[in-house]
Amino acid sequence: MRNELTFFRFLGVALSFGWLLLGAGLPEARAQQDVMISQYLFNGLLINPGYAGSHPYTSSSLLHRSQWNQFDGAPTTSVVAVDGALRNNSMGMGVLMLHDQIGLTTQTDVSLNFAYRMRLGAGRLAFGLRGGLSNTRADLFAAETTDPGDPNYSENQQITQSGRFGFGMYYHLQRFYLGVSIPTLTVLGPLAQTVDPHLLATAGVVLQASDGVMLKPSVLVKAVNGAPPQIDLNFHALFQEKIWVGAGWRTGDAIVGMMEIQVTPELRIGYARDFTLSEIRDYSSGSNELLIGFDFGQGITAKRSPRYF
Repeated sequence: MRNELTFFRFLGVALSFGWLLLGAGLPEARAQQDVMISQYLFNGLLINPGYAGSHPYTSSSLLHRSQWNQFDGAPTTSVVAVDGALRNNSMGMGVLMLHDQIGLTTQTDVSLNFAYRMRLGAGRLAFGLRGGLSNTRADLFAAETTDPGDPNYSENQQITQSGRFGFGMYYHLQRFYLGVSIPTLTVLGPLAQTVDPHLLATAGVVLQASDGVMLKPSVLVKAVNGAPPQIDLNFHALFQEKIWVGAGWRTGDAIVGMMEIQVTPELRIGYARDFTLSEIRDYSSGSNELLIGFDFGQGITAKRSPRYF
């Protein structure tokens, strides 16, 4: 009961903090939201730099998402993440690489993540910083135009490079976590006037249901000024410390089915399927997402329980 009360208290603080930031004058929404994945629960570095080093071992993951199948030019996203703890878990470092393609536009981001971790009660609180470079490229010759002489499409590629910086806070115990982050708080370069800060608040708790069965409810709230917030509600069950089976609901977008298998103490494989609920459901069969994770290093030998998050 104590963990459940902590879960709701911290969630309330996180959401209040987020709305305060958004109401303090962040710019109105003009651009597409940050990259969205369904298996963020086991790929926390993507949404929060404070997640870096939250395990005593080094953790890596490779994820690929194909969104809105059957649409020409639909988004495809690939994410590579590696992070680990330093100096007796007092710090964490992580590298995040992201490749996102939508129509004619391709964006490649590479960022370094640093987290300073301190004890707070029975858990640890981390303050994370992110800094990186973003390369955006448009293949204009691939566009189908009604005017072959349109000067806006006279060059094959338009390339822009920008610096991106973000921050996050992450608190966790063995069976509870809470995070608040703005992955892209500031942009330096040509995209500075078109990229909007997105606030993310997430929390989850793991509960013992019976021998061999654990339950994990979790929530992710995504908000940007000038647009309605989007909420991901997820519920997972872990069987025999080997197999995760879960379902999620993303407001205004989709319901999600998920599964992850802990093949060995080091290797895990996950899959997610989004079933679209919006008006495009008559034209797309949904989205697919594959995750492969591998944990390694000296700390893996002390790993007696599965990854809960």
